[in-house]
Amino acid sequence: MYLSVQEMAEYLNLPASYLEQLIQEKKIRAVYDGEQYLINRDQFSNYHEQLEVYRKLFQEWLHEPIPEDWDAKDED
Repeated sequence: MYLSVQEMAEYLNLPASYLEQLIQEKKIRAVYDGEQYLINRDQFSNYHEQLEVYRKLFQEWLHEPIPEDWDAKDED
């Protein structure tokens, strides 16, 4: 199902300017029908799901404990 940028922004509770920026950066695909851009709702949800996965991975990396620093001088 294709939605306009404004409809998609309301559906996702995001600003329309953010969606337009994603279209310009070619991070999401959109079809221009001569008047407005149309976004496939399923395609955008896939992109949004990927962002959530990366956020979770980044949070895990931030909370990973720092390994102990081994001292090379002790090996001599």
